[in-house]
Amino acid sequence: MSDSLGENTLTKTSPEGRSRSGGGAVTAPPPVRRGRRKGPDWRKHAEIALLSGPAVLMFLAFVIFPVIMAAYYGFYRWKGFGPPTEFVGFDNYLAIFRDSTFHDALLHNGFIVVMSLVLQGPAAIALALLLNQRMRGRSLVRVLIFVPYVVSEVIVGTGWSLMLRTTGAFNALLENIGLESLQVDWLANPDVALWSLMMIITWKYIGFAVILFLAGLQSIPEELFEAAAIDGASYWQIQRRITLPLLGPTIRIWAFLSIIGSMQLFDLVYIIWGQYVAATAGTSTMATYMVVNGRNAGNYGFGNAVAVVLFLISLVVALVYQRYVLRRDTEGALTEGKKK
Repeated sequence: MSDSLGENTLTKTSPEGRSRSGGGAVTAPPPVRRGRRKGPDWRKHAEIALLSGPAVLMFLAFVIFPVIMAAYYGFYRWKGFGPPTEFVGFDNYLAIFRDSTFHDALLHNGFIVVMSLVLQGPAAIALALLLNQRMRGRSLVRVLIFVPYVVSEVIVGTGWSLMLRTTGAFNALLENIGLESLQVDWLANPDVALWSLMMIITWKYIGFAVILFLAGLQSIPEELFEAAAIDGASYWQIQRRITLPLLGPTIRIWAFLSIIGSMQLFDLVYIIWGQYVAATAGTSTMATYMVVNGRNAGNYGFGNAVAVVLFLISLVVALVYQRYVLRRDTEGALTEGKKK
């Protein structure tokens, strides 16, 4: 009796028993047929080459090739026409780092980088938070803030140079409101010229930061603010604990663009102060130093060497910033190849 019961149990439970007992028999899965290994998808590669090829060619022609040629001409004393023949080696580069005028220009660039972040960042965040609220005329205010950014640097530089001169509108306004003691030469006085430049830069470029931050605020779900308000969080607690952390990637991207732009600043300084006044007023930058001591001096080899130094400094700053600041954003955007 027990033998027959065990056999029936085996028949019902084990695959061998089910296969012997007719109904409900389990058959072995069919063998997996391995398809032939496909070769490279030439059509896909052709599409990628067709779509990215023009951009790659433009990048090589207008970025990589000029950098290589600038590095080449930087080893010569060259007048800008004909093939370079007077090889000077690293003399141009050594002259750059020995020149105190270049040291001043480098310090001015560093000052502009830091003050651009300090002045524009908090002001742009405050304006973005304000313009993100429902209010009358919000669209008009957004447009007015963004208008200076799209205005040509020539117009901006010419207009501000007229207003900030000794007999300009700014000093006239101070006189009319009884503040004659505050009248100074805003462009030629070395003590205030650099601050005048920072005021102009902030006025022109803060609209770009505001637009970026507004776009970042639009991507934050409203449910987070509502949940925090229900839990009893104040307005400032919501901004500090929710808004600013989630706006962090946008702030870091803007900061990167601001740093690179400040290091390569040229047009506003050259338009407002010119090639001679910029150095005496204390507003020279590495880019204006390159033009004044390179092209204007007829020493194009030296100018190319300055361009290479400026490129290398910007490249190092960009790589360090990406490595230590943008790393968390780039890693968060990647979904493949991550360690589990």
